Amino acid sequence: MPKGTTKRRPQTLARLLDAALEVFAESGFGAARIEDVCRRAGYTRGAFYSNFSSKEELFFALFDAHAARELERITRLADGTDDRDLSVTRVAALLAHVEPDERTWFLVTTEFTLYAIRNPEAAARLADHDARLREEAAALLGGLLARAGLRPRGDLAELVRVVVALREGALGQSYVEPDALTPGALAEQFLPYLVEAVTEPL
Repeated sequence: MPKGTTKRRPQTLARLLDAALEVFAESGFGAARIEDVCRRAGYTRGAFYSNFSSKEELFFALFDAHAARELERITRLADGTDDRDLSVTRVAALLAHVEPDERTWFLVTTEFTLYAIRNPEAAARLADHDARLREEAAALLGGLLARAGLRPRGDLAELVRVVVALREGALGQSYVEPDALTPGALAEQFLPYLVEAVTEPL
């Protein structure tokens, strides 16, 4: 990303990210154009290129911002939970919780994943961002399990992979059948079995 800071830069970045999220969700990553993002944000292409080098870089800025919010949300909820209440069920509920606006991000990240599968360079970048997120999530999950008096029987990062797969697969079904399956409900129902199966008492 081009360097340099101005007083307006944080506001410009925020508006570009908000606009990109909306445009990517509406049009899909492949069909979305930089001009569409700029128009939605109220900026010129020059403003875009002073902050991002490409549409892909814009997506990864969204990815990192979303990941940070999710980790912060789980941390905040965990910090507000007494250790005596950190049962397997409670840990699973923290991991399964879905914010009301998650559908928008689900659309964006699912379509970018399909794009990345077709584009090896994008896939490599996505894998790198996923790996960094898993590392942070594994550290957070390890702390939660320790507070609950549990330790993992295997690699925490691999457990995070399974949690993400269950959560995202369940969300996809919820968004296809919203009247039959509330977002987060399926993961919250089955994650306790998974956590219990792959942990043991300290």
